[in-house]
Amino acid sequence: MDISEKQLELVRNQIKRVKQFGNPFYTNKFKNINPEDIKTQSDFEKLPFSSKQELREQYPLGLATVEEEKIVRIHSSSGTTGTPVIIPYTQKDVDDWSTMFARCYQLAGITNKDRIHITPGYGLWTAGIGFQLGAEKLGAMAIPMGPGNTDKQIQMMIDCKSTVLCATSSYALLLAEEIEKRGLKDKIYLKKGVIGSERWGEKMRNRIKSILGIELYDIYGLTECYGPGIGINCANESGIHLFDDFVYCEILNPETGEKVKDGEIGEICLTTLVKEGAPLFRFRTHDLASFVTGECSCGSSYPRISPIMGRSDDMIKVKGNIIFPSTIEEIIKLVPGTSSEYRAVVEHIEGKDQMTLFTEVESGVDKTETANTLACKFKSKTNLTPIVKVVGIGELPRSEKKTKRIEDKRN
Repeated sequence: MDISEKQLELVRNQIKRVKQFGNPFYTNKFKNINPEDIKTQSDFEKLPFSSKQELREQYPLGLATVEEEKIVRIHSSSGTTGTPVIIPYTQKDVDDWSTMFARCYQLAGITNKDRIHITPGYGLWTAGIGFQLGAEKLGAMAIPMGPGNTDKQIQMMIDCKSTVLCATSSYALLLAEEIEKRGLKDKIYLKKGVIGSERWGEKMRNRIKSILGIELYDIYGLTECYGPGIGINCANESGIHLFDDFVYCEILNPETGEKVKDGEIGEICLTTLVKEGAPLFRFRTHDLASFVTGECSCGSSYPRISPIMGRSDDMIKVKGNIIFPSTIEEIIKLVPGTSSEYRAVVEHIEGKDQMTLFTEVESGVDKTETANTLACKFKSKTNLTPIVKVVGIGELPRSEKKTKRIEDKRN
């Protein structure tokens, strides 16, 4: 989707500001660029990309484009390896983030009468505090649990009559299964779930919905760009609305960096329009999605993207076949009796690559037949035949955070 004149003006203002501030990183990036020359979509697309590695190299506070006394907070990306990316926030950045997050809740039909049960982590990670900021901006009751201690989570959910669950899809599933196992379904008051931080397939969505009997909403965001809350799907489930008065989104071919046609899957590339502490310019997120065209019947005019299909760096290549998590999820969905949970392990054995696919099935399902069916459908769709190992519901490990579903042991 093309950038508007209003958005172009905000981009010009941002480049002027960071150059005047004299931050070495941005000064070097835009040394040959005159902001006044950025007048069209084509001009904008000539601006250089930003990568996570570039941001990492500015550790700890090399991304700051305001005086230190204006920085009220820092956050860091959730990755566990390598140098972290540190993002400074001004008070305006925090306020803007809370405004966007409150909008997310409103698009999900959540009001100040709701009680919002927050399970994502607090601290340097943006998740927990983002959900709380939005709840407070909305005027709803925040129940800031943080992750872990499932017994206490469920007890507080019952005692505080939580109506909204905020969680990763992995932890939402874990909680749902525990509530079902303990026979507590009739004691909870949940009506909605706001789920983020990791990709989740239709089978997982339907399993959580069927166990808890709630509406589910897919929230989007990343630490480098405020955090979760820059977009969410509405009740129509026809795509994630992005708040384009704060963020401009491009969808690009991951290999060439060129814009794809509307409706085609590509890599999300984000530019912040008013962020003060550490603005982003054409940041390559590695998240894969497509634009959803046309007007949404919910009445919102914010542009839409599809649910996140995966990440370009989640892609693995096995015997010449490109496999994404979404590839496996689509195949599992075709086989009756399978659960949403799977693990794929890729190894190099006796000179050959081999994928082993572990998947769960419901009680009473013929495991041998299911394994054979999955292997055949996998071969048909990808030209790759995995070793399929079928287990019962709940036998694969559950996570309180994000779940790693594909493990490449070749390196």
